[in-house]
Amino acid sequence: MGSGQVTDWQGKHVTVAGLGVSGVPAAKALRGLGAKVTVVNDGDDARAREQAAELEALGVTVRLGDGDTLPDGTELIVTAPGWKPDKPLFAAADAAGVPVWGDVELAWRLRKPGAADWLAVTGTNGKTTTVQMLASILEAAGLRTAAVGNIGVSLLDAVLGDEEYDVLAVELSSYQLHWAPSLRAHSAAVLNLAPDHLDWHGSMEAYAKDKGRVYEGNRIACVYNTADKATEDLVREADVEEGCRAVGFTLGTPGPSQLGVVEGILVDRAFVENRHKNAQELAEVADVKPAAPHNIANALAAAALARAYGVPASAVRDGLRAFTPDAHRIAHVADLDGVAYVDDSKATNTHAAQASLAAYDSVVWIAGGLAKGATFDELVADAAKRLRGAVLIGRDRELIREALARHAPEVPVVDVGRTDTGAMLEAVQEARRLARPGDTVLLAPACASMDMFANYNKRGDAFAQAVRELGA
Repeated sequence: MGSGQVTDWQGKHVTVAGLGVSGVPAAKALRGLGAKVTVVNDGDDARAREQAAELEALGVTVRLGDGDTLPDGTELIVTAPGWKPDKPLFAAADAAGVPVWGDVELAWRLRKPGAADWLAVTGTNGKTTTVQMLASILEAAGLRTAAVGNIGVSLLDAVLGDEEYDVLAVELSSYQLHWAPSLRAHSAAVLNLAPDHLDWHGSMEAYAKDKGRVYEGNRIACVYNTADKATEDLVREADVEEGCRAVGFTLGTPGPSQLGVVEGILVDRAFVENRHKNAQELAEVADVKPAAPHNIANALAAAALARAYGVPASAVRDGLRAFTPDAHRIAHVADLDGVAYVDDSKATNTHAAQASLAAYDSVVWIAGGLAKGATFDELVADAAKRLRGAVLIGRDRELIREALARHAPEVPVVDVGRTDTGAMLEAVQEARRLARPGDTVLLAPACASMDMFANYNKRGDAFAQAVRELGA
């Protein structure tokens, strides 16, 4: 099972590692192609049994409660992206010379002849928004497209379904890239790099290397962030096709082969005739919603990939105007007594929170939750001059409190110790007490939500509900 398409799956022994959002479609697809499929799964709960029954009805063998042992006769493993590389199953596969693919690799190998090109986006933060902006721009150009991948729409479904696409906007996580050795995108972007998922990758170097895989074999453009040297280094290290170009995006005035911003206009100096002298207007900053700096960067990255695909400038403008961001991403909830209340519950790590805080001049910051090994010194030092006050919630709030004491000792801090459903209302009440007209009360937790909430959406909903109660 080397590189290239595997045309005959009939009777191939394939082990699928993990049920869940990627495992179930992978098992079904492989079974449909005639493979002998065994699914192994660590968990053995009600949900897993339900999924197992559904697959067993199709002739798939399912082994619950044992994800470590390699089934006899396995010729290929297809893994869920979240499974760590140090799992015993993969060590056994390595010893037996059995290749391991992720769901993205499987989708890449199963493409039909003449299938849609992939425009790929990865990075620590901003992936989903950028991919959705990109799809909106491609649609505005009249192309058949979809936003797929880590965004929750299965790439397998897009590749094997009946709908025909011209080009796909593909969000890829570092996990997915780790397990996708032969993926070769038309063009790709790494938006930024900050420490994240280091428990999975083992080191920042390994994390960056997996992100950098997105550039391997690119044909037209490797898009990087001029403000984040690590992304440019990954372009330099990538083995790309002859003629593929490095294209930077910047919030400042762009140089040749870059996209940037000039006097409130997004401009392209990469995909124009005579880029040393000419620039093409693409859109106005006001066309980007919300027009926070990190979101303008997302728009420039999306525009660069669309332009690499040959999309006209007018489609960039129309696509950005038509785009509506998902909930809980710098979403303006209400204005009360001259104070804006903004929900950025999606800022689940320090890098995202840093970008969020940078969008406002004077902030009462609601933060805290599960730190996942993160440190907060850099974030707090960077934001100190913007902080009117801070209200801390969640299990690891003490870590943020300590960073505030070190780098912003004059900023008033309120500690909300309770973790019940009323905690968010108390936090918002305290934030209101600290805020002055012209301030922004910003929920940008810099932490995961699972200590108190089912997910970041529920946390954002609780914040919005609390603000509405105050307004009433």
